[in-house]
Amino acid sequence: MSTELRQYRRRSIRLKGYDYRGDSLQKLFEIQSLIGDIHPFLNRTFPVAIVEGGQFLIFDTDSSGTRYIFVKQAPTPMPIPQGVRAAFPLECYGGKAACVVTGDVFDLLEGYVTIFHEFIHCGQYETCEVKVKQSLGIARQAQAENDFMWELEYPFPYAATQFKEIYAVLMEALERDQTGPVVELHRQLKQILTTGEFEYMVWQEWKEGFARYIENRIRRRLELEENHRGREAPYTRVSFYEGGSKLVEFLEKQEPGLINDIETLFNRMIGKS
Repeated sequence: MSTELRQYRRRSIRLKGYDYRGDSLQKLFEIQSLIGDIHPFLNRTFPVAIVEGGQFLIFDTDSSGTRYIFVKQAPTPMPIPQGVRAAFPLECYGGKAACVVTGDVFDLLEGYVTIFHEFIHCGQYETCEVKVKQSLGIARQAQAENDFMWELEYPFPYAATQFKEIYAVLMEALERDQTGPVVELHRQLKQILTTGEFEYMVWQEWKEGFARYIENRIRRRLELEENHRGREAPYTRVSFYEGGSKLVEFLEKQEPGLINDIETLFNRMIGKS
């Protein structure tokens, strides 16, 4: 364990009780100093919107970029459940991408890791997410139909025999860094799935899989247990988070530095280049 991490753990292994209007948000900068070299998105700061009583309490950094300050309170546009961990643009804050959480996220060090996971999504949104999404027929169709829940509720055939068999073998091939089988198995998935199904799978592998990959690198740095939910059958949307994380790791080994160009990373994953 590094001296910096040992000192940090001694001060704040349990963070419950901090005022998130002040001390708790400042802890983000302490953790950032330990993990910022993992990916450029981790060296950036993004707004944090804390949901409380049907309101967004929005915090952002001051002009120095070294301290979070309260900037705005606004009603949530819809009911948001306790325990939310999300990232999306806030219409009430000029469309800026923000990490949206409830105050209990500050109770444990793992909660701060979750915030940085959501910061990765903010980075995706600000970089190329809109462009990538518009390249997908499934996303354009959802937009035309005002289907705002497609990313969560798309009826993917997780229980289909062919899909289950191929994805299980793909997971194993990724674990073993088997280049030939990985390429062939992803090609087979493209053949057995409809265009929309394949686009959906790769979208989740890229968006959530990339964030999961960075999250686990953060967890390793902070000596926390890694997150591998979705690894085992039965498969669900969360399985693409794990499979995508492994695919990102695999591609980064093949092409070091690829994770710093996430649009090209997406193109590699979907087979455009």
